[in-house]
Amino acid sequence: MGDEIKARFFQAEDFSLFRSRLDEETALLSTMFKNNEFSRRGEVAGFELEAWLIDDAGNPLPENDAYLQRLNNPLVVPELAEFNVELNGSPSALSGHVFTRLQDELEATWEACRTAAEGMGYHLVIIGILPTVAESDLSSDHMSHMVRYQSLNDRIMALRDGKPLAVEIEGDATLSTTHHDVMLEAAATSFQIHLQCRPDWAVRDFNASIIASAPIVAASANSPYFLGHALWDETRIPLFEQAVDVGPRNPPRVSFGQGYVNGSLLEIFEENQREHLILIPAVQDQPPSKFSHVRFHNGTLWRWNRPLIGFDFDGQVHLRIEHRVVPAGPTVTDCIANSAFYFGLVRGLGTHAQPPEASLPFEVARDNFYNCARYGLNGRVRWMRDGREQELSVRSLIIEDLLPLARRGLQSRNIPDAEIDKYLNVIGGRVESGQNGAAWQRRWVAMNGPDLHQLLDAYRSLQDTGKPVHTWQL
Repeated sequence: MGDEIKARFFQAEDFSLFRSRLDEETALLSTMFKNNEFSRRGEVAGFELEAWLIDDAGNPLPENDAYLQRLNNPLVVPELAEFNVELNGSPSALSGHVFTRLQDELEATWEACRTAAEGMGYHLVIIGILPTVAESDLSSDHMSHMVRYQSLNDRIMALRDGKPLAVEIEGDATLSTTHHDVMLEAAATSFQIHLQCRPDWAVRDFNASIIASAPIVAASANSPYFLGHALWDETRIPLFEQAVDVGPRNPPRVSFGQGYVNGSLLEIFEENQREHLILIPAVQDQPPSKFSHVRFHNGTLWRWNRPLIGFDFDGQVHLRIEHRVVPAGPTVTDCIANSAFYFGLVRGLGTHAQPPEASLPFEVARDNFYNCARYGLNGRVRWMRDGREQELSVRSLIIEDLLPLARRGLQSRNIPDAEIDKYLNVIGGRVESGQNGAAWQRRWVAMNGPDLHQLLDAYRSLQDTGKPVHTWQL
């Protein structure tokens, strides 16, 4: 739901009209899938990176309006909270020196962002959850001045009959709290990876993204602290799922999904239409071929792997997958390495003669994901090896099986070995050392004590060096 809307409040007829247009567009989308009318370009990479504005003390700084005006960069846009911004990347063909291209652009944008921030006495940091964020920061007073966010909050709280959102996350000590708006969502910041698919590969790509989610979240985890509690290695996962909970009478808006896709990605859009209430009936005056209502409705459902409808430069409709499991940070290099691991795994799993989802049940992939979100590189997974399902440490699985698989996947896209080495070696270094962002943060606290402001200061200093997290000293 990246598009701004005109009205905050809606009438019954708005819901009826939105539903009518959603049904019409979903029927048109069904015809497009039946006739295979999507853009065949595919194999295009992209990303979105969310960042925090902070002050000298390391506290969230709710000033993104003034900051974005000063920055004046179309690739950087507001997020839900006034202390968050989002950096976007240009699409790039998944071939050749693709990761160097993505990194060069992101580093240029990041440096411009940091320079603008420092010119205003601000700082920027990329981290899954800012360890210094307080519950008082997560107030609707600090919501970005966008009508769509205000309407989102109104509707979710209305569906809950005004009942506060309850968050309970187990950790060293269980966090249990309630909140009266959706701003807890703003505490979870991500590096979202996009893959534009060739239509004939879209099902395999989507299911591979589901299977790859567990090892990827284990390798990339960077969110162990929230509201002073040591929780999951990737606390973003349970936090986001609970932060926009629409109550027991409705299916969740944030989830791992209900199963693999069988015939086409249409199954997800039809599930959206059939099973999920319209959250914001923002009727748009566009033809059905723009799929405005399908896309907006899909934008209010945050699956960890989300299919998207988009458009090529010449207007052709394309299919895209948004892989949402990866946290922001710790550095630009780490982010791009995470994308290389993702693309490599998706392509590597796609080279299997038999689809891996045929032998790894969805329920196993889902359990793997939540185990790795909680325990990071200490997680355990069930995986098919030597023709049978085995329980393995995720570290041994990544080193022995998945990094070689990702390498083969990237080689299938004619990506040079030196490019593959540069980025997959970052993942290998993390896994071999056991030090991703979450592990470094926990180790710092174990050595220096629980002052999370000092932790953030040390983290930001190392982030500013640009060196990947597995090389960080304590």
